[in-house]
Amino acid sequence: MAPRPPGPFMTLWGPLLAGSVVLGLAACGTAAPVDPPVCEEPEKPEVSSLWQCGPTLDFTPINSYQGEFADVVQDREDAVVLIDGRCTGTLIEASAGPVVLTAGHCVGLGDRSLLVFNFENEPDGDPLVVEGTVIEQSAEPDYALIQLDALPAVTPVLLTTRISERLAIIQHPRGRPKVIAEGRFLGSCNQLVYYTDLDTLVGSSGAGVLNRQGYLVGIHTDGDCDEKGHGANRGWTVQSIVEASPYLQSTDLAER
Repeated sequence: MAPRPPGPFMTLWGPLLAGSVVLGLAACGTAAPVDPPVCEEPEKPEVSSLWQCGPTLDFTPINSYQGEFADVVQDREDAVVLIDGRCTGTLIEASAGPVVLTAGHCVGLGDRSLLVFNFENEPDGDPLVVEGTVIEQSAEPDYALIQLDALPAVTPVLLTTRISERLAIIQHPRGRPKVIAEGRFLGSCNQLVYYTDLDTLVGSSGAGVLNRQGYLVGIHTDGDCDEKGHGANRGWTVQSIVEASPYLQSTDLAER
């Protein structure tokens, strides 16, 4: 898909795309200057498909994926779960005990949710259905935590503030079997992380945004892409979620 010309947002963040950086929430940039620059969101396309970035949906079934994240995906994808048939979540590591992290607009506080692990094409194990209770829910940052009635034999994913130039999202678009899409980090501003050429759909809300090492840097919540490749999708950074959460602690953010 054709790259869009750089705008103010790209000019601000272009120097950060050469390697890993730590997400900063006080201001845009790796270090807060005396007069921090104003955060500018990417220019929205005239007609947005809301989630699809480019003329095709670049999804790959998780068990057929052989892209650049292949060395870490198989160790992470078991933690990705379909929630109530309409959203995606990820079982994350936390000092108080593993919980499922998803988008706040997917569930309500106190809800009982049905979660399906290993819902995949050519699954490498039987689907596992468990129930859980929503113990935290917020609109801003847009997140929720679900405590499971029973923990599956799945390795939780670690949270981190370290971003990478390339990002991936393992997801259940439209409640379908698990797929992966990858794209490019655009920038982080006002507690949001933006990414381009990274397709999502309804049902992808709450899916984890993974860095190149396979650690979770954000959760996908919104999109503004069009079929010409303009615009960007976005989600809330895990640092903003940890800061807002009574359950999660700063020590739950891994330095990797």
